[in-house]
Amino acid sequence: MFAQEQNMQRSLIDYVIITLKGLAMGAADVVPGVSGGTIAFISGIYEELIDSINRINPQAIRIWKEDGIGAAWRYVNGNFLLALLTGIAISVLSLARLLKWLLENEPVLLWSFFFGLVFASIILVARQIQHWRLVTVAGFIAGALVAWYITTLPPMQDTQNNLFLFFAGALAICAMILPGISGAFILVLLGAYETVLEAVNEKDLKTIAIIGLGAIFGLLSFSRLLKYLFSRYKNTTLAVLTGFIFGSLNKIWPWKEVVSSRTIGEKTITVEQSISPFHFEGNPQLLAACVLALSGFLFIYFLERLAIKRS
Repeated sequence: MFAQEQNMQRSLIDYVIITLKGLAMGAADVVPGVSGGTIAFISGIYEELIDSINRINPQAIRIWKEDGIGAAWRYVNGNFLLALLTGIAISVLSLARLLKWLLENEPVLLWSFFFGLVFASIILVARQIQHWRLVTVAGFIAGALVAWYITTLPPMQDTQNNLFLFFAGALAICAMILPGISGAFILVLLGAYETVLEAVNEKDLKTIAIIGLGAIFGLLSFSRLLKYLFSRYKNTTLAVLTGFIFGSLNKIWPWKEVVSSRTIGEKTITVEQSISPFHFEGNPQLLAACVLALSGFLFIYFLERLAIKRS
């Protein structure tokens, strides 16, 4: 009833506003560290988004067969989802080229900003844990250790493998519905972030379609699992997620040095390790990097303040 009531009360202007909210969500999900779920929560559409996603089920197919596509469209709150996804798509397509250029030309400054975003996200997610008990502490430690271990593994050799891209899309889209967890950050951790940006910039429809199918699979399956975990084991789930993000900071540390590299076909695979910013003599970017990291941290902090004020 929630989605249907919202659908009946809306005008064209309302859907334009929803598209603008989708623009903000898309911008958030392109940047590692900012969650589209956080933007949805702040803008007041989070509950409706979750409700609409979970309405894409066998019941919708039954309504389609019995009452027609119009009734099914209204049941899943199709106008809302279409307006929101349109905004998200426009934002992703417009920002991808800029981020790819920054990754290639100013990686230290870009990763510094991302580091501040993600570090603040750890605090944001951790503050949602109501009770710290032995099981939550154990979950935090386990999540941190697993994530840290993943960041030490060599980069995946073929991030353009279709099956890999499918599951990368599935995992990343789940982050969109979790306030505090970034879908782009999941892609960074998997080593698929630059691959996805390149596919968007080059209009590689095949790769985009595979990622999109994975995203649909993730929404229709993992979202229900996440909903179950949050309803039954909320504190433990949040603790594991917090630990996972904390342990993953090694992946986005701005200062790296190449340990080894090898060429496979036309692609060069490099293995890097995090180093101190003072390792570089002079390091003219240190001050700018620190300012950007602080800016990223404060950006998330003020988003959280806004969310608390709204709630």
